[in-house]
Amino acid sequence: MKSFTIRRAKTSDVRSIRDLVRPLAEDRVLLEKEAVAYYENLQEFFVAEDSDGNVIGCGGLHVMWEDIAEVRTLATNTDWRGHGVGHRLLQKLLLEARELGVSRVFCLTFEVDFFLRNGFSVMAEQSAVDPEVYSELLRSTDEGVAEFLDLARVKPNTLGNTRMITHF
Repeated sequence: MKSFTIRRAKTSDVRSIRDLVRPLAEDRVLLEKEAVAYYENLQEFFVAEDSDGNVIGCGGLHVMWEDIAEVRTLATNTDWRGHGVGHRLLQKLLLEARELGVSRVFCLTFEVDFFLRNGFSVMAEQSAVDPEVYSELLRSTDEGVAEFLDLARVKPNTLGNTRMITHF
């Protein structure tokens, strides 16, 4: 089994995170973001690092409201897929959510089977928040929140992925 560790992301990891995301964005699996977006949200990210110090995976947890957060930008280097990197990153993000007091975590994904194996289910009810919270979230300028709310203005950016959720 290949050895790797999970740690909080640092500013010096942004280039590697973007390198992980780029081919997935080209394949329309993830949305590519500007470097500034990664720096602004760096405190949300964890990375997986191999024994040589190379970033081989990443993932972020974005808190949206009192009880709900989103797993974002979960990506693994192709050479490391199938070695538990994505699973361990996701488990770290879910632990972080619990520590922050979040009781629900959702994702927008094409990797339905991966998230099913990790305790998520396809959202039957697409409105995961009550109307009062929905109206508050409408004030957010975050594009991921707009995608979660399924707002028409982000439809061109939505990749046709599946909304999934897990509860603690």
